[in-house]
Amino acid sequence: MEKAKEFKTIEYEVREKGIGLLSLNRPRKYNAVNQEMLMELEAFWAERLYDLETHVLVLRGNGKRGFCAGLDMKETMKLAPAMNADAFYRFQARLARLNLAMRRAPQPIIAAVHGAAVGLGFSFALASDVRVVTPDVRFAAAYINIGLGGADMACSYFLPRLIGAGRAYEFMLTGNYLSAEESMQLGLVSRLVEEDRLLETAMELARTMNSKNPMGLRLTKEAINMNLDAGGLEQALQMEDRNQTLLVLRGMVDGDGTSRYF
Repeated sequence: MEKAKEFKTIEYEVREKGIGLLSLNRPRKYNAVNQEMLMELEAFWAERLYDLETHVLVLRGNGKRGFCAGLDMKETMKLAPAMNADAFYRFQARLARLNLAMRRAPQPIIAAVHGAAVGLGFSFALASDVRVVTPDVRFAAAYINIGLGGADMACSYFLPRLIGAGRAYEFMLTGNYLSAEESMQLGLVSRLVEEDRLLETAMELARTMNSKNPMGLRLTKEAINMNLDAGGLEQALQMEDRNQTLLVLRGMVDGDGTSRYF
């Protein structure tokens, strides 16, 4: 297991060749996102954009208390009085674009979620590509519970696409918790396992993905993401046809059928 760059609020290691493990690492604060974590996550996702050695990522929260409690409100309330409208908008935009950075990352992201995943923590789970959860998991679009709108941090984009608009309206307008059982029923999560099996189950999925053509993984994630917003079937087919042609031609150039990048 290879340790990567040292951070203070997150941990990253190359767990196995081709598989990276990112851990939110403020366990005593429920892994809430503070200014330092914001900056470290920005740097982390920027680096993954051009990381050809990492094929799959697993995301988890350290400690027993939960995956991520969202934004560190205690710190934010201290900083807010000094922010004018422009400064707050920049802060809001930077936080929200962590989810865009996850979507832009070419590596499939498997979220291993336990305990509470609320607010921005919920959005981190939604921005991941696959979700594995424990029976105690509790999701919530908690933004509306603190006097804000329920549509925040890309939740209004991701949630209706994952569980359908009808139930998404309910959870974003009420801020109510979404249980592990409901998450499974609605198709939000892929696996429901006991906590002692959480990381290993995520790693098993990662290993299966990692055994595939790395470029195929990247183009598949790209195609799914783009085709969620495609104007119609023809646009979706155009992207699929382009990707498959690229992969076939690449295999012909390689000659031996092995998985390599351009």
